[in-house]
Amino acid sequence: MTRKTRLNVDMISESEFTVQGHGVHTAFVEMTNALKARKDTSVVVNQARSDADIVHAQTIGLYSMWMLKRSRGKKIISGHVIPASLVGSIKGMGRMQWLVRAYMRWVYNQADLVLACSNMVKETMTGPMKLKTRVEVLYNTVDMSRYASTLKTKRAARKKLKLKPSDFVVVGNGQVQPRKRLDTFFETARALPEVTFIWVGGIPFKHLGAEYGKMQELIASAPKNVIITGVVEHKDVMTYLHAADAFFLPAEQENHPMCVLEAAGAGLPIILRDIHEYDDTFRPDAQFISSAQDAVQVIDKLRDDTKWYKQQVAAAGRIAKRFDSRAGGERLVKFYRSVLES
Repeated sequence: MTRKTRLNVDMISESEFTVQGHGVHTAFVEMTNALKARKDTSVVVNQARSDADIVHAQTIGLYSMWMLKRSRGKKIISGHVIPASLVGSIKGMGRMQWLVRAYMRWVYNQADLVLACSNMVKETMTGPMKLKTRVEVLYNTVDMSRYASTLKTKRAARKKLKLKPSDFVVVGNGQVQPRKRLDTFFETARALPEVTFIWVGGIPFKHLGAEYGKMQELIASAPKNVIITGVVEHKDVMTYLHAADAFFLPAEQENHPMCVLEAAGAGLPIILRDIHEYDDTFRPDAQFISSAQDAVQVIDKLRDDTKWYKQQVAAAGRIAKRFDSRAGGERLVKFYRSVLES
């Protein structure tokens, strides 16, 4: 069989026309842009092109399934979510785990290849979910050159956000939902009243969000040194990253969060909750905490120890290098070709 020099790809994502304030949409955008930058792929979005070699779904709703069925190309699905991802994210998901698991199993088994966003996700798919289709790992990536920060961009960002040059700023990023553990973020802020904390995000799914009322009450209880931005456009997230001195995500369940990659691209020391999901991705190069007290100690050390701060910036740089989209695009095309040639 003659090997095509240029692959026709139809990228599918419901986030293109629905809610966009979440990491799956960011992953879709980054992956699509990485492919568009290559000479060996021709990419369209949500077009069900008749000449598609590959149809690649980034979301797993009914629209994506309909588009997959319409296409003649080989079917790829990105495994961004597993049943546990929806608990603490969407209202009522805890009581519907059996249904969610059955639906996800059916969806993912429609693919010729599922690309799990982390090794932990792959283990869940091949273990408890018992997928029959082929599952491989393709980590999320971002174009790190877009996020690189300089002293000039930091000054400009702080001026735009009305932050003082002398402020020590800790930023977090994500939807406001129970599993993100905004309560830990707030507890840390209360212990460090001289530090400015910013949470970039809100509740994009509004009343469909898990524990919507409680999350609104939590936001209302924010300490005086915490800024909650609400949902912002993705292009504006970069301003907050450039204004910050450190990144803190206390979430208790994640897969391979885009926000950590973006923060690493901006050169921010990374502080994360100590969870299994990060074992194969961020473990060597982030600071891990189990409580607000741990986070306070890490932030205090970042403020007081200039040498250690620079070491953590270098560690973030290693994360950025590992998950740059140029390398991710190359790996993705290899997966496409492996499916076409199988």
